Amino acid sequence: MARKLSMGMVGGGDGAFIANVHRKAARMDGRIEFVAGALSSNPEKAKASGKKLGLDPARTYATFGEMMEKEAKLPADRRVDFITVVTPNHMHFAPVKAALEAGFHVVCDKPLCTSMEEALELKRVLAKSGRRLMLTHNYSGYPMVKQARHLVA
Repeated sequence: MARKLSMGMVGGGDGAFIANVHRKAARMDGRIEFVAGALSSNPEKAKASGKKLGLDPARTYATFGEMMEKEAKLPADRRVDFITVVTPNHMHFAPVKAALEAGFHVVCDKPLCTSMEEALELKRVLAKSGRRLMLTHNYSGYPMVKQARHLVA
């Protein structure tokens, strides 16, 4: 098997429900490793969450801006391959835009934006970045949904 993809996460600190779903879904096929995060807008909570989740303290960031900047400076074989954004819905735009501008692929939980202006801005940034942007719309990571798919097939 090729090397695992390295995932960074924005949001999803201690007590965040949907982030656990994304982390579990990412682990399901054994091809993704959660290695870095800016897990809360509260720097102390971000650091504590990183420790609780077993992240290297050097890769547990106080802000998503710090994560984008520092991860982008790492050698290609050490930095995250993609960023997953699991902040509250109204806060998706800024970290998605920052990740694309820093040269990262992005997975974002729905909704991607809260206005047409944000959508058009992300379209522009995405086109310029040459990166991929994936938007999650369903519960494909849930084991019961995978089982249902298997039964239907």
